[in-house]
Amino acid sequence: MNLNAAARQAQGRPVLGRFPLPLRLTGYALVVALGLLYLLPFVLQLATGFKTDPDAAAHPLGLIPATPTTAAYQRLFGLGKAEAGVPFLRWLGNSAFVTVVVTAGRVLFGSMAGYALARLRFPGRTLLFGFVLAVMAVPGVALLIPKFLVLNTFGLFDTYTGMILPLLVDAGCIFIMKQFFECIPREVEEAARVDGAGVLRIFWSVVLPMARPALITVTILSFQGSWNEFTHFLVATQSSQYETLTTGLARFVSGGLGGGTQYPLKLTAALLSTLPVAALFFCFQRHFVQGANSGAVKE
Repeated sequence: MNLNAAARQAQGRPVLGRFPLPLRLTGYALVVALGLLYLLPFVLQLATGFKTDPDAAAHPLGLIPATPTTAAYQRLFGLGKAEAGVPFLRWLGNSAFVTVVVTAGRVLFGSMAGYALARLRFPGRTLLFGFVLAVMAVPGVALLIPKFLVLNTFGLFDTYTGMILPLLVDAGCIFIMKQFFECIPREVEEAARVDGAGVLRIFWSVVLPMARPALITVTILSFQGSWNEFTHFLVATQSSQYETLTTGLARFVSGGLGGGTQYPLKLTAALLSTLPVAALFFCFQRHFVQGANSGAVKE
């Protein structure tokens, strides 16, 4: 009886709690050190944004600016007087517009396609799902030239339509939604069907509200993917008016917007471009993990 109680108590304790105190302290110290090492580039990025160009070049790893300044932020937001500003706000607006539309499209079409593959019975359903898995296995780089040729043929090159349309549907989102819908008990849908609800009503009013964790997961992945998309925009656009944060920063880093190192300006722009994705993930990380586990494990 005592052995069973001890076993239950050991199962309820954390893994590190089963080791002696010195080993536990060593483990905690190692975790903290790895966490600080991971955060160090972001801290350097933040500190460099308040440095001058000579200070950043002379002390690249310094965490405290010698002469703190907000010149980098002023140039990014068009407030600088001595130097020409960087079209950061235009990049930000293009990225925000494309990301919102693409995220909404992927959530809508991904959930509809996932429900159809999980619940509806139609000829070729298994083959169609096989095509979805095959698309996930194809590297995106292999499709760059075909994308350019298709967009150029249909007159969509260097337009917002050409930037958005090929990204509206994502095979990964369809897969996640399909796996989650298969975890929902069929009795719920059968009860709604007995009450006279059709397929669309069952999907929209019964099943979709139950798929909130999966929807949040798909939203985060779609937002992150479209916000950080680079290769597609590289072959879909040419004019500077359609530049997003990724393509604009790439041109900026390569020296397309002035000479010199400009480390504070470049690192500040990179830092600001990561904030929306980081904020979205930290706000919904609990739902993200829950949705990812539900989509990966089928009960």
